[in-house]
This record gives sequence, structure tokens and C-alpha cells, in this order.
Amino acid sequence: MTEKLGRWKLYVLILGLVAFVGIGLAPIITPIVNGVMGAAQTTSSNTPATPTTTPNSQQGDLEAQARGYELVVQREPDNETALRGLLETRLKLQDIPGAIAALEKLVALNPERTDYAVLLAQGKQQIGDRDGASTVYRSILETQPGNINALQGYVNLLLMESRPEAAIGLLEDTLKTAPQANQIQPGSIDVVSVQVILGQVYADQERYEEAIAVYDEAMKSEPEDFRPIYAKAIVWQNQGKLAEAKPLFETAAQLAPPQYRDQIQQQAQQVPLAVPATPQPEAAPEAAPEAAPEVDSTAEPEAE
Repeated sequence: MTEKLGRWKLYVLILGLVAFVGIGLAPIITPIVNGVMGAAQTTSSNTPATPTTTPNSQQGDLEAQARGYELVVQREPDNETALRGLLETRLKLQDIPGAIAALEKLVALNPERTDYAVLLAQGKQQIGDRDGASTVYRSILETQPGNINALQGYVNLLLMESRPEAAIGLLEDTLKTAPQANQIQPGSIDVVSVQVILGQVYADQERYEEAIAVYDEAMKSEPEDFRPIYAKAIVWQNQGKLAEAKPLFETAAQLAPPQYRDQIQQQAQQVPLAVPATPQPEAAPEAAPEAAPEVDSTAEPEAE
């Protein structure tokens, strides 16, 4: 299962489908928090100084920053700038429970900010509270069934729990409701994104024909979208069908935004994951001649 999750993670990270991917929290949450913090850092005059050089001094400075933010939050529980600062500092300290406490307050203050809610679910998942993570993901999807960040996170959680059929059912139900949802609110469900995730789940379960069928459907509806083309190329590659994969990689690279082209080209050069190196045939050993039975010269001949 670990190898499959690694392949799943590779697919989604390179495709750039969503930002909230992977099992570890800090590597995926920090870039997002840095973006969230950007405006606050430029406007707040009380932002603590950047930590200095050595790891020990940096640790001490971060802890001091966290205490400073906590004091502000104690005086002003609704101070979002202080809460965001506390969140970022706790993440840098790899204090996930502390980050979760800040996120819970930010979610309460900003129920419309699903990015905070998704990060909260990721945090709960990181500390082993999968039920809590599942509850947060479902609460988001109840009101926003097409929220790709929540959908991807919940699917990832279900795969970690070895529940692929639940993940497939969730994605198929989302696709079934997409036409009506998009009629009511255009663009509320990105059908191709959901199809790409579904195809990846099928591929993760080695249900390659179903994965290819989903990718083909996505390619038919959105021929200029590089993601299903690229995903299909990876499936062919992992099956050792390099001749079929090569033109798809080339097409995906042509259609992809510039920031993804190098990654696509690098992936195209990878050795297939699912196909072991072909062993060299060994020459059949020559049959050894049967040894003649040894004669015991001391044995007396049998009487006739």
C-alpha cells in the first residue's frame, strides 16, 4: 500500500491538481500559510524579526514569537493577524497540535474560508485523528461538493484507510451531481479535475482499463487540458507501454503551462514503476553424464 500511495502522491504533485496533497502536514501546509501570511506580514508593524542563523537560536526565536502571538490572542481572541502568525510559527516549530488550535479559531472566525478548514483536516490527519479529519472534509463537501481541495484530501484519507471503493463512490457521486450543480452555479464542480482524481484511484488499484477509460472521457470533453493526457501517459509508462506513452507525454508538455513542462519531460524519462527490468535469459545447463557406479573391490561376489 505504501508504494501505491507514493505513486499516487507523485501523480498529483506533478499534475499540480491541488495544493493539499500528501501525508505530511508541514511540507504541504507551509507554502499555503506563507501565501496567506503575505498580506499580514506587509501590513503588521508588530511582526517579529526573522530568526537568525543557528538552529538553536532559530528555535528560540520561533518559540519567543509563538509566545508573543499567544499573548496577543489571549488579549484579543479575534485578532486574525496574530492567529495567522501563531499558525505559521507553530508550523515552523513542527508543533502540529499548536497549529491545529490556531486553525480551529481561524475556522470559527472564517467559516467561508475552506482553505483553513482543509488545513485543519490535514492537521488532524497528521496527528492520527482520522475521524476528526473525515468530519471536517465531509462538512466542507456538504456545502461545496466540488471543492477540489477537500475532495482530494478526503480521497487521500480514504486511500490511507484502505477504503478505495469509498473513494471511488465519492468521486462518482460528485460526477453524477456535476451537471445539475454547474447549471445552478456554473463552474462549481471542475469535472476534469474530478475525473483525473478518479482515474488516479483506479490506477492506484491497478484497474488500468477503468483508469484509461476515465482519462479518455476527460480528454474527449477537454482536449486542451494537459492533465488527463499526462495521467494516461503515466499509466502507459508504468505498464511498460513506452511507445504509447511517448506521444502523450509530448502532447501534455505542449499543452501544459510552462511551470510544468520540465516535470513532464523528466517524468517521460523515468523507468516504468510497474515493470521490472527484464532478466537476461540464462543458458540451460548441460546435462551432466551419469557417474558409473563405484565398484567395491573388497566385496565378495554374490552367489548365483
